[in-house]
Amino acid sequence: MGLLAQNAATADPGPAVGVDKDFSAHAEPYRRELLAHCYRMTGSLHDAEDLVQETLLRAWRAYDRFEGKSSMRTWLHRIATNTCLSALEGRQRRPLPTGLGAPSSDPTAELVERREVPWLEPLPDLANDPADPSVIVGSRESVRLAFVAALQHLSPRQRAVLLLRDVLQWKAAEVAAAIGTTTTAVNSLLQRARSQLDAAGADAGDRLAAPESPEARDLLARYIAAFEAYDIERLVELFTAEAIWEMPPYAGWYRGARDIVTLIHQQCPAEHPGDMRLLPLVANGQPGAAMYMRAGDRHVPFQLHVLDVRDDGVSRVVAFLDDALFAKFGLPGSL
Repeated sequence: MGLLAQNAATADPGPAVGVDKDFSAHAEPYRRELLAHCYRMTGSLHDAEDLVQETLLRAWRAYDRFEGKSSMRTWLHRIATNTCLSALEGRQRRPLPTGLGAPSSDPTAELVERREVPWLEPLPDLANDPADPSVIVGSRESVRLAFVAALQHLSPRQRAVLLLRDVLQWKAAEVAAAIGTTTTAVNSLLQRARSQLDAAGADAGDRLAAPESPEARDLLARYIAAFEAYDIERLVELFTAEAIWEMPPYAGWYRGARDIVTLIHQQCPAEHPGDMRLLPLVANGQPGAAMYMRAGDRHVPFQLHVLDVRDDGVSRVVAFLDDALFAKFGLPGSL
């Protein structure tokens, strides 16, 4: 943040130079928490990172006017919320393929790629963050893909109100002051937001296994082993009967283990055992894997999988085809 503040100093003098270190010391512990908040608001890791930078820059410029009437955490979240609201004006929502409203696709049909759609993106795990552990637990629950996808059905102001009230546990009056409205309006926005989330199935993540649970670890290990052995038939045993597979930026989505296996047979560029290698990871508080595909004498980034794991198997996989995400997750550029 010091470098950011220094670079901006020519455009805006901000607070006195000696205040910079003090601001960094107080603000930096909240960076990852702010990232989760901006991610929930936008559904984009890339946008969230930019908005956190903008939030900290705005806060740095105003730091000499911070009177301490609220906590630093509350003050920063207030700035972050309004920064996100400004950024979201006129922007499209970020869906997953299942959110486009089309029925499930034929796994033998040609794939339809839609790069123009601003797809929902995954978020790296927050579990090892040095912030308040209770905050991290809450963050994990509230960044699951099903919840973040459901948030996209809300207007930006509904999102802001719901997140501040139900995730950050602010009082209605605090939310009203933060976004410049009345308590009555906040309560109305919250009621409509909760109703729309229920209709969108936002509770779908409630029954998911935690990524560190023995069940999730075992299922992920078998999932990785099946792909690496190119034993696609073994995958049938891992998916639930109504499992869903989707892979943005392709618009289609697929339901049922047999359709998923047919899709992989038809469309996966791998042909032999060893063509694919997978590294386990955690994304959106869920088990996942980074898939690398053979290219000559090495394996290069191909897909980043996020799994819904339940007692009876894998109920959903979102396979993101965006190799720029690998660096964001701290993954190697090749194997």
